[in-house]
Amino acid sequence: MKKKSICKCCAFTGYRPAKMPWGYDEMDARCLEFKFRLRESLEYLIGRDYVDFLSGGALGFDQMAAEIVLSLREKYPWIRLIMVIPYDGQADRWTEDQHRRWLGIIEASDKVIHISHAYDKGVFFRRNHYMVEQADLLLAAFDGQPGGTAGTVAYAKRHGVRVLRLPPVKASMRNVG
Repeated sequence: MKKKSICKCCAFTGYRPAKMPWGYDEMDARCLEFKFRLRESLEYLIGRDYVDFLSGGALGFDQMAAEIVLSLREKYPWIRLIMVIPYDGQADRWTEDQHRRWLGIIEASDKVIHISHAYDKGVFFRRNHYMVEQADLLLAAFDGQPGGTAGTVAYAKRHGVRVLRLPPVKASMRNVG
């Protein structure tokens, strides 16, 4: 059972770069537009008393959302980024640039929670479940594709956690190159 507090908590779930229409190219117009909508969504939530933001630290949406929360702390110094790391070596097999980005987010976060010290088959599910169980809202970069994000969205719905979907590409942006 989730412990209720005065501060509202938002957890993130979403696609890795391979499932995003722009892949790893974060300068793509679709990605820039998505980040703009993500920032607007986060400011909307902050205006409705959301203070704690949980990110699983994965490549793609998790890191984008975490970085935007960190940038918003300049304007809203009371918000907190809490990283929920599935296991200690999460970024060990990533490229040097990916690892450096992840480490910068970890170091700038307000709190880091480790689900496990070592990898095992269920550690990502446990991380996702933990975040949903702490959250009042799940912000999902989700357009219906099957996979881990879909599973996390379904888990949130089964547990009565509100889900706010933020599709990676807005309808008017689908044909942008």
